[in-house]
Amino acid sequence: MKTSNYSPSAAVKDTLYIISGILICGFALKSFLVPNSFFDGGVTGISLLISELYHINIAYVIIPANIPFIIMGMFQINKRYAWRTLAAIIGVGICLQFIPYPQGITHDKLLVCIFGGVFMGGGVGLAIRGGCALDGIEVLALYTLKRSSFTISEIILGINIIIFSIAAFKLGLPTALYSIITYYAASQTINFVIEGLEEYTGFTIISGQSELIKEKLVLELGRGITIYKGERGFLKDSFDVSHPVDIIFTVVTRLEVRRLRNIVYSIDPKAFMFTSTIKEASGGVLKKRARH
Repeated sequence: MKTSNYSPSAAVKDTLYIISGILICGFALKSFLVPNSFFDGGVTGISLLISELYHINIAYVIIPANIPFIIMGMFQINKRYAWRTLAAIIGVGICLQFIPYPQGITHDKLLVCIFGGVFMGGGVGLAIRGGCALDGIEVLALYTLKRSSFTISEIILGINIIIFSIAAFKLGLPTALYSIITYYAASQTINFVIEGLEEYTGFTIISGQSELIKEKLVLELGRGITIYKGERGFLKDSFDVSHPVDIIFTVVTRLEVRRLRNIVYSIDPKAFMFTSTIKEASGGVLKKRARH
């Protein structure tokens, strides 16, 4: 029988993430985007567009607009995710209807699109860390992915192009362009909130001084390493000459990137290194990350 390691402390942490995300999203919508007729991408953008075109309270639009995607998420992901997302979306609707968020903080279009996007992205990112979503477009993209040759990013981009095109046609090109900035600010903030400063970077190091580098990485930097056996050499003027080498791979947070480079180059200034972004990492000798 499969047992769950979902502890009460993790449940409390997830709940706090979700509640914080709901409150921040409500603030972004009611204090920045709605009063200035600005839009975001995804289902939230569709809800804002419907609210603006037909003069319906956004609180009454955002919940039913997400229901089809929540049902879809029940089959595409799992029931737990779907119920959490439904509760979170209802929470956003309640916040928009009943919480007296400050109105008219600013009507400067640039400030509205940037800070509206930042707060919106912050709220969505916190909700994702809590294990749910405040927008159903990712579920739609996952559903479409299985039935087409497009990637999730391409699908989301296509949906948002449609939303912003309608906004440009109905409300004017400047509004649509500012809304694109809002969406970009929200997207970047979501990535930062989810990954945070603990975003991981993979380093591959090839050097003739691999023994010293391995020792420094493990004993001084405190990182775990993986060794691949390889050969180096094969230069144009001496193609037949090669030497066995230990190829070192390690994973660090981006706060440790400069220190790792300095350590390697202090040992071997000619060391060859390249990096890769690590989206998900767990286990091994990694610093403990926030759960999401």
